[in-house]
Amino acid sequence: MPPLLETMRPRQWTKNIFVFAALVFDGSLDNLGPRIVSTMIAFVLLCLMSSTVYIMNDLSDIEADREHPTKRNRPLPSGRLNPMTARIAAVIFGLGSLAAGFFMTVPFGVVLLVYLLLQVAYTYRLKQVVILDVMVIASGFVLRVAAGVAVITVQRFSPWLYICVGLLALFMALGKRRHELVLMGENAAASRAILQEYNLDFIDRMITMVLASILVSYSMYTFQAEGLPDDKSMMLTIPFVLFGLSRYLYLVLVKGEGGAPEEILLRDRQFQINILLWGLMVVLVVYVIR
Repeated sequence: MPPLLETMRPRQWTKNIFVFAALVFDGSLDNLGPRIVSTMIAFVLLCLMSSTVYIMNDLSDIEADREHPTKRNRPLPSGRLNPMTARIAAVIFGLGSLAAGFFMTVPFGVVLLVYLLLQVAYTYRLKQVVILDVMVIASGFVLRVAAGVAVITVQRFSPWLYICVGLLALFMALGKRRHELVLMGENAAASRAILQEYNLDFIDRMITMVLASILVSYSMYTFQAEGLPDDKSMMLTIPFVLFGLSRYLYLVLVKGEGGAPEEILLRDRQFQINILLWGLMVVLVVYVIR
């Protein structure tokens, strides 16, 4: 069980908090009822489905991971977890979460199915297509947001947030690719074949482009989205977004981190404080000033 749980990557379940975006930004926290229960169940099912994908990914990358300085210590490439056990667990988690998702609501079940199919395509083909590989990763976060919308009734949730989340995920995916290039050097392609299609200059240019797009999109959201205060006070959250993006960029470019974005969230104190302050400001604007 410990090797299987490790392969399920519970640390990365933090990515699934995006399912709560619909609940928070729709202004629904003051009228919880069954909405929070539905969203929490959706969170659990997303964790199971994403764990299915992680297991499936590790199964397909066993040989490549054995060439990686850190990934070779994972349960499957190191031999601590039997591949057959991993396959059985992936089938149980995948089909179980999918059935439960359709039982909750059909739209939520469809979102889980699309997420699974997209990740299967990524694992066996799309991760070998340059640029499209990181875009598929970003689309997974957009689907997480869509999952939250699918399990509750929303009235003031803005489509701008889909754009912001997608760009933010793309920003982090590029940071991860950059970290892999720096870490592996000339042996990068042996660990992940797609890395031979990238270089640092190209990735840095893409990161700059996506970073600017995030700031523009989020700014547009703060003063154009419906359901926000008429005094445009949501714009007060922009400095926190700017600092958070700059902090993440600093950790990637200067400190050489970014290989595991979820670890930055769990470890970097300045990043954590900034997210907390941003969240408090969002709640103040959406629930008090409104």
